[in-house]
Amino acid sequence: VRAAAALESVGCKSILINSNPETVSTDFDASSRLYFEPLDTESVLDILENESIYSYASETPVVFQFGGQTAVNLAEPLTKGGATLLGGGAQSVDLAEDRRLFEDLVVRLQIPQPPGAAIRAEDEALRIANIVGYPVLVRPSFVLGGWAMEIVHNDIDLKSYLAAAVEISEDRPILIDKYLEGREVEVDAVCDGEDVLIPGIMEHVERAGVHSGDSIAIYPPSNLTDEQRTHIIEYTRRLGLGLGVRGLFNVQYVIYREKVYVIEANPRSSRTIPFISKVTGVPMVDLATRVLLGKTLAEQGWSGGLHPETGLVAVKAPVFSMSKLPQVDTYLGPEMKSTGEVMGVDWDHDRAMAKALIASATMIPKQAPVLLSLADKDKEEALPMIRLLARAGHPLLATEGTARMIQGLGLEVQQITKRLNEGHPNVMDAIEQGWVGAVINTISGRRGPLKDGFQIRRAAVERRIPCFTSLDTARAAVGVVTGADQQLHARPLAEYVAARPAVAEPGKPVEQGVG
Repeated sequence: VRAAAALESVGCKSILINSNPETVSTDFDASSRLYFEPLDTESVLDILENESIYSYASETPVVFQFGGQTAVNLAEPLTKGGATLLGGGAQSVDLAEDRRLFEDLVVRLQIPQPPGAAIRAEDEALRIANIVGYPVLVRPSFVLGGWAMEIVHNDIDLKSYLAAAVEISEDRPILIDKYLEGREVEVDAVCDGEDVLIPGIMEHVERAGVHSGDSIAIYPPSNLTDEQRTHIIEYTRRLGLGLGVRGLFNVQYVIYREKVYVIEANPRSSRTIPFISKVTGVPMVDLATRVLLGKTLAEQGWSGGLHPETGLVAVKAPVFSMSKLPQVDTYLGPEMKSTGEVMGVDWDHDRAMAKALIASATMIPKQAPVLLSLADKDKEEALPMIRLLARAGHPLLATEGTARMIQGLGLEVQQITKRLNEGHPNVMDAIEQGWVGAVINTISGRRGPLKDGFQIRRAAVERRIPCFTSLDTARAAVGVVTGADQQLHARPLAEYVAARPAVAEPGKPVEQGVG
C-alpha cells in the first residue's frame, strides 16, 4: 500500500493484487486498480492480460519485492511468462534463494557464513550433517515464515525430519547449516545499484534458532563492538551490490565467538520495515519505490552507509494467538508462530522494553509467583535469573529437577510435580488455580522430548499467563520487572522525535527530552 502511494505521488498508476480481502489496509482507493485474487502465476498473468499490460510487459513492469516471500516465489515463473520485474528480478532472487549460488557469491564477497550445503537425498544429508557437526539447522529452500525449519541433534532426528517434514527434489533442495548458537542481528537496507543505505541495525534478544519474526528486536544494538558494527555495514553493502538488488533487501547475521557470520539475505521487504522506518525516520518504502523507477539514493537526497542513530530506543516484540489455536505448541523455534507485533519506544532501554512487554501481554506482574521447569542444558545459565527473582520477592515454584537445583542454591522453592498422574498438587493445578503469574519452561531441543512440557505451556497460554520457552526472553522480562520502578509514559512517536536529545557517547547517559 505504501509503495502504491509512492508510485501515485510521482504520477504512476498502480495495480495492487492482494490475496486476502480482510486486510484492513487495502482500501479500494489505495491504488489505481485493486484485485483480490490468489497470488499464483496463473492469476497474476491473467490480471496482466486483463489490464492489457501482458503483451507490453517490458513497458509496464511488475514490482514484487513488497509482497513478502509469496511474491518473491513468483519472480521466476512470471519472468518465464513474459513479465518484466523491477528490483533485480529473478536473477537476484536466484542468487539469494539458491543455496549453491548464494554460497558462491558469499565466498567471492569474502563474507563468513556457517558451513553447510544444499542436499537432494537422504544419504547426502547425513554425510553433510556429520561433516559440519551436530546440531544442524535444516530447512527447505524458498519457504515462508520458517516453515518446516528445525534444529536437529543426531542422525535419527535428521532421518525423522526428512521422512516427515518435506519432500526433497532437484528444484527444491533441503538446506543444512551448522547451527551456531550466537547472538542474531538483522539489517534492512535500500540499494540503488551504486550505494546501500542502512537505516539501523537491530539486535535480537533471543539467540539464533528462534525465528526472527518471533524474536524481540532492539534498536539500536547495545552489545556490538565497533569492529562487529563495521563488518555488518560492509557485508550488507557487498551483499546488496553483489545480489544486484534494486530497492529493499534484508540480511540476517549471527555473531558467534565474536565473529560475524551471514545467515541469509532476502531480496525483498521484511516485517521489520515499518518498525525501523518509524523509529529512524527513514522512509524506506518511498525511497525503494523511487529507486525502482530509476532514481538513485543521492538524487533523492540520501547517502549510503549507516544512518546516524536517533537517540531513541525501540523494542519490537512479537504477539501470539496461541490461546485461539488448540493443540499448537507454544515453544519458540525456527518456525515462525507469531501473528503480529508491537513497538515500545523511549529514551531508556528498560522503559522501552517494559512498554513492549506490556503491549504484547508478556510482562511479569510485580512479585508474582513464577513456575520454573527448565531443561538440563539451561539450568546453570538460569542461576543468576533465579537469584534475581528471589531477591525481588517473587515466590518460586518448580518441577522436580529444577526444584532440586534451586534448593541447592539455598533458596526457598515449592516443588510441584509435572507428572499429572502422580497426585496433587501438580503443575496443572498450579496454573489452572491461578497460583502463578508467569511460567518459564525451556525445552531440550531434541525432536522426541519437545512435547514433555506441552500441557504446561498450553495451560499457561490458555489462561493468558506469560509463558517463556526461551531463556533469553525470560531473562529480558525478569530484568525489567525486577529492576527499578519504571514510570512509563505513552506518547505519540512524533513527540519523542521532536524532543530528540543528542546521541550519547558509549557509556554515557542521554539527557531525556520527554517523560
